[in-house]
Amino acid sequence: MNISQRYQLSLALLTDMYQLTMAQGYWKKGMAEQEAVFHLYFRNNPFKGGYTVCAGLADAIDLLLHFRFTEEDLAYLRSLKGSQNQQLFEEGFLDHLRQLSFSCDVDAVPEGTVIFPNEPLLRIKGPILQCQLLETPLLTILNFQTLIATKAARVVDAAQGDNVLEFGMRRAQGPDGALSAARAAFIGGVGATSNMLAGQLFNIPVKGTHAHSWVMSFDQEQEAFSAYADVFPHDSVFLVDTYNTLEGIRKAIEVAQKMRENGQELKGIRLDSGDLAYLSIEGRKLLDEAGFPQVSILASNDLDEHLIQSLKLQGARIDTWGIGTKLVTAYDQPALGGVYKLAAFRQADGEWEYKLKLSEQLIKVSTPGILQVRRFYKGDVMVGDMIYSEPLQINASSTMVHPNDPTQRKSFARDCVQEDLLVPVFRNGEAVYTSPDLRAIQQRTREQVGRLHETYRRFLNPHIYKVGLEEQLHEMKMNLIIALRKTEQAKES
Repeated sequence: MNISQRYQLSLALLTDMYQLTMAQGYWKKGMAEQEAVFHLYFRNNPFKGGYTVCAGLADAIDLLLHFRFTEEDLAYLRSLKGSQNQQLFEEGFLDHLRQLSFSCDVDAVPEGTVIFPNEPLLRIKGPILQCQLLETPLLTILNFQTLIATKAARVVDAAQGDNVLEFGMRRAQGPDGALSAARAAFIGGVGATSNMLAGQLFNIPVKGTHAHSWVMSFDQEQEAFSAYADVFPHDSVFLVDTYNTLEGIRKAIEVAQKMRENGQELKGIRLDSGDLAYLSIEGRKLLDEAGFPQVSILASNDLDEHLIQSLKLQGARIDTWGIGTKLVTAYDQPALGGVYKLAAFRQADGEWEYKLKLSEQLIKVSTPGILQVRRFYKGDVMVGDMIYSEPLQINASSTMVHPNDPTQRKSFARDCVQEDLLVPVFRNGEAVYTSPDLRAIQQRTREQVGRLHETYRRFLNPHIYKVGLEEQLHEMKMNLIIALRKTEQAKES
């Protein structure tokens, strides 16, 4: 189920107010239909990591397919007043919105693709008024899901093939945060979610055990386990740390022995507190000695990729990981920081005028052009990405320049496999791309992360993947920066 179906209302006003005030400005000044190009990208990999996993495109596509202003939307806009108590949005502008039909070209990186800083996740070309209105909703969808998919991929990488479950709904930032996080976490590689609505909407497998309240509602811990086994004789996982974890495991084993006498088998036990390494090691011994080597040990309790990695180094005998708060909230970095910048504006004579945003910080200077990303592979391994502008003709073995250090340049051998990452999604407002199902996207994530050299995947001080500007694009950008600097200096003198 897509985003418009979930909300059952128009999402045209899922935007910031200044997008609409600018839109009225474009309309008022006769600029509304002038063609522009915007790029959506981010400046740094999240979590101090070496890569990012793109997610959220399916919801962005659905938003664009249903982008229109309803009479209820227009009535709300008509009700807004300016500082002089005048109607803020003019009737002529509201009529323009009423008749507005999405007509842009959109190119985007498929979900599950590994991407890097300053590479466009999405490029939109069309009437500037439309492009402007879409900035905020595209950012809110792609920023969050990309962030969570990346966190999930890191957690799954740390788990080294163990089962990983998403258990974070109770700590998520509201219902939509929980749903979007469940979807993105599945893209990142988790095997199931505890979120039943996400399971229903996205066809994600659902998993769960029981809470401490179940154990506490019985007089004896063993009685609680027996009762749960009676209700779920083939799907029981006992939470064993309500009072004393090792004693809880021994009681779980006693119930498991009675289950076996009835032809049933205990599925697992869950640890949710204490020294997880020690308790899992001792718990594994108890289970194995009692003849239950098949019983899984699931751990939860504020886990993330760093703690999983540490527990594995300590020899923990955990084979299933329930990840909650630190996954769905992206606890250590709660925002991706994606931006949406104007890069080209078509003049009345039909020629493109390239645009960039200047800044005192070089990293915040945007890149002009109509951008595409070309990825190079040596065998199956990614070896570098070159950002280029489509109107510029490039050679098969073009040289790229480091975006922040022009003395660093890299060329790729002609025998490198090449792939352009941005694919057509909309043409003249018509969808030309069908999103794969979530399992196919999850598999793409797995394959993409697997094609990264292990030095880019480590959590501490990962190697920096090579991304650069094609040399003609770099020259164009530098010339434009110099020209704009001269213009600013002339104004000051």
